[in-house]
Amino acid sequence: MNILNLSHPLTPKQLEQIQARVGGSIDAVINPHVHFDVNQDFVPQVISLLDDLKITPERWQGEVWLVLLPSLNHITAILLAEMHGRTGKFPTMLRLRPVSTEFATEYELAEIINLQRVREEARTRRGGV
Repeated sequence: MNILNLSHPLTPKQLEQIQARVGGSIDAVINPHVHFDVNQDFVPQVISLLDDLKITPERWQGEVWLVLLPSLNHITAILLAEMHGRTGKFPTMLRLRPVSTEFATEYELAEIINLQRVREEARTRRGGV
């Protein structure tokens, strides 16, 4: 299983939580430098970001990917569409949530969301169309 982290770096504790939740090991964590120029079109920037990862179609389609999405909604929407085009399905995403401690706010794994399953289940609720 691979993690494509397009957000803040994951801590060892968060990686342990992910491994415990999925019941398996993490083969790779890919942490590309994510910076978008808000004065330029986002679509070419997303394409360039994914192209620069040098992930082959065989890896995109044949390996398990968990994605920690960026927080900017426009980039996330484009990224999901581009990943769907490359893999033939929506990715599974990680969601972190804040947890306040006495001295700081930390983040823990909240859930793992299989977006392809969400899509497939939504098709059963579309009124029989």
